[in-house]
Amino acid sequence: MLSVVVLISGSGSNLLALLKAAENPLFPAKIVAVGSDKDAPGLVHAELYEVDTFVVEPSRFGSKEQWAATLLASVQHHQPDLVVLAGFMRILPANFVAALKGKLINTHPSLLPDFKGAHAVRDALAAGATKTGVTIHYVDEGVDTGEIIVQSEVEILPQETEHALHERIKTIERALLVKTIEQFALKQKDLAKA
Repeated sequence: MLSVVVLISGSGSNLLALLKAAENPLFPAKIVAVGSDKDAPGLVHAELYEVDTFVVEPSRFGSKEQWAATLLASVQHHQPDLVVLAGFMRILPANFVAALKGKLINTHPSLLPDFKGAHAVRDALAAGATKTGVTIHYVDEGVDTGEIIVQSEVEILPQETEHALHERIKTIERALLVKTIEQFALKQKDLAKA
């Protein structure tokens, strides 16, 4: 069973999709904890599913490094096989990323390398793009520059608003994230057998 810690900053729609998937006894992963950088509304999902939560607010620390060290300790306390940034809106320092190398993934609402950063949907519309999508990638020291695991394309409709496009992307993102974690878990299982 793949153990997963999910980090969020907002409503936790990706988290909820994972929690629902993990309810199925045949789903090969378990969400062992959910962390956030603030009192995010999405933490309610974890509490409803009786999953441990933790909040590590940057404002309570003297430096980004101290914050990241405490966040890392909170994550590692749960000994996860995988850490998922699901709408976690902070750039993590290199020491955090290095400690979880190969076990830290992120969802991003564009077809990377296009439209990196926090405003990917708005940027795609502003650029007049006809398509965008979802990328799930490993996290490295850069901003949305890690190795791509999987992508799914979304056509941008004429006159589409940022909100409408983002909602359509999120629907695809949730399904893709669940499938990706399932594949991680099955791969881990195969490696354990080998």
